[in-house]
Amino acid sequence: MAERMSSRYKRLFEVRLLHHFWLDEGSTVFDQIADQAKKDARLLAYDVRSFLTSRPTAATQRKLGGLGCPFRETALGLVVAAPDSAVIPPATTFDFIVSVKDPAFLGYTSLTLRPQSLHELVNPADGLAYRYKENVPVLSNLTGVARGTGANRTLFLSREVPAPAASDQVESLVLSGGALLQLTSDNPSATTQQLAAQATDLPLYLHQSDAPAIVPPAGLAGVPARGVLLSADIPDDIFMLISLTATRADDGTYSFVDAAGAAKADAPVYQVRFRNRSTLWRYLNQRTGVVESSEPNPLPLTHFGNAGTRQKPSRGFVKAEKSGSKITRLTSEIYV
Repeated sequence: MAERMSSRYKRLFEVRLLHHFWLDEGSTVFDQIADQAKKDARLLAYDVRSFLTSRPTAATQRKLGGLGCPFRETALGLVVAAPDSAVIPPATTFDFIVSVKDPAFLGYTSLTLRPQSLHELVNPADGLAYRYKENVPVLSNLTGVARGTGANRTLFLSREVPAPAASDQVESLVLSGGALLQLTSDNPSATTQQLAAQATDLPLYLHQSDAPAIVPPAGLAGVPARGVLLSADIPDDIFMLISLTATRADDGTYSFVDAAGAAKADAPVYQVRFRNRSTLWRYLNQRTGVVESSEPNPLPLTHFGNAGTRQKPSRGFVKAEKSGSKITRLTSEIYV
């Protein structure tokens, strides 16, 4: 009789990459939509694969293969499963590359005015070449911050939003006295809009401090302030790096294995939230190009609903108005 072997799999962890341009209802944030049926339908229609791609790094692919753990992209993000027999050491780390697929993504996603430029540098101290990509976020379950309690607790991978800094630029998110603010112009003397009187009432959006500070080797000049070192494992097309470690000592809910190294009965679901842009909507006469009216405050760009009282703008075109090199405001022009 032929020998038969079978393995049972269970989910090890899931990462959801949720973009509020495709989820919010005008000025109503997705999480605060009262109609649960509408929220469920919106998630069922959502597919992140239309604008982002995710894949394991080569090193992570080898680790997953050695453990017998399959990886899959999903409409909501990515998922990794593990066989019942898998024992995963507590320090095991899996890294995933997220890249932009949709050219219009940068037009409706907040915080994307910062360039993700490549820097190729040679260090005279050691003669080695170094390649960096600036302003690349690096998200981890070791540094992520949760929101909510009990059944409503959500495991975000972003760090906590920082306090205001002199280096903040337009679209930066900052905390001020517990409130969540967004800059609507560059520093110095940046203007802001309040998104929530209590920041914890909103999801934890991807923000400028999620891009880590770069510590260059001695003697290397011209290195960008924030970003990642490129390598055979970290390719040029990276937009964001997600790094997940099996156990987190200070918060076990972020761990994806139990004390024995097996997949937890309730696999963690991590979330990354992309904030949609907010712009000042200006209405222009389509024949003359003359500005006829403007909304008094910046309004969010969303696929569903209408944040303003009239026709909403195209998602793909945002104009940055400047005074010298300083961005004074972001506008959307609507021809009527």
